[in-house]
Amino acid sequence: MSWDLLGHAWAEKLLQKHIANDDVRHAYLFTGAPGIGRRSLALAFARAINCTRPPSPGDYCGTCRVCTQTGKMQHPDLSMVTPEEEGGIIKVNQIRNLQHSLALTPYEARYRIALLLNFQHANASAQNALLKTLEEAPAKVILLLTADSADALLPTISSRCEILRLRPIPVERLEKELQTRWHLPAEDARLYAHISNGRTGLALQMANDPEIVDKRKMWADEFFRLLPLNRRDRFAAVDALTRSRDTLRLTLQVWLSLARDLLLNTHNMHDQLTNLDYQTEINALNASLSSSQALNIVNEIITTLDDLESNANLRLLLDNLLLAIPRI
Repeated sequence: MSWDLLGHAWAEKLLQKHIANDDVRHAYLFTGAPGIGRRSLALAFARAINCTRPPSPGDYCGTCRVCTQTGKMQHPDLSMVTPEEEGGIIKVNQIRNLQHSLALTPYEARYRIALLLNFQHANASAQNALLKTLEEAPAKVILLLTADSADALLPTISSRCEILRLRPIPVERLEKELQTRWHLPAEDARLYAHISNGRTGLALQMANDPEIVDKRKMWADEFFRLLPLNRRDRFAAVDALTRSRDTLRLTLQVWLSLARDLLLNTHNMHDQLTNLDYQTEINALNASLSSSQALNIVNEIITTLDDLESNANLRLLLDNLLLAIPRI
């Protein structure tokens, strides 16, 4: 019995056991890095909870009306909450609308299920509003939240959820699965497995959407282009990166991965590099970059990412980072 989700067998077994024992909790929180499979696991769980023809306890058929519509996130008993716009936040009015929906009796499924994606982007008012539902959830309601980490939410939210912390799978295993299960060419499978750091969802997104790969290359090229520039030229070059909080976040995540590779390279840990397609550029900087400088770049990018959600001035945030990164 398997939901066929690569790398999260332990989570599948736990959730299947909850269903089979009629011991489903009223709220679950799936945490982990973006692209690790949080939403896929939550949707599989939702299908198994409400499937009308389960082949075994805790499993789902995948073909009944509930399974097919839930898989497409179109079932009337499935409510979904996400930021209303790219780079936006989840607002309190969205939670209030959700609460009105959850107060209704399930239309045809066993439970009404609320899927709250990337709930780390919910503002404090929205999180506090959800707290009332978590404390007094209707009998036929199950809340499924996803977030980068439990620490990104109010403690009163995470403490009322069953938390499942998802982890990447070994890069070598993902590389093999991309070739055998999804029939990717060996070179692409190796590259995507490494770039994603073992996150199956992200690797498949890159395989299916060339634009993601193109954007990642653009941001990586920009990183290496900025390193030798003086401060004035750096500031003049980054206007496009601060037009969207999401764009800046994704850019910084790519830069952090490259900075980590630079740090590993200064310690001669070449076999552990992530960005295999930039190995030439990484090696070229080895002679002029100390390990302390590389570590400083890593720490500065991490600090900027941590400050990104709370800082409204994206340009100032990026300018401070470019001031802190040494010229190489």
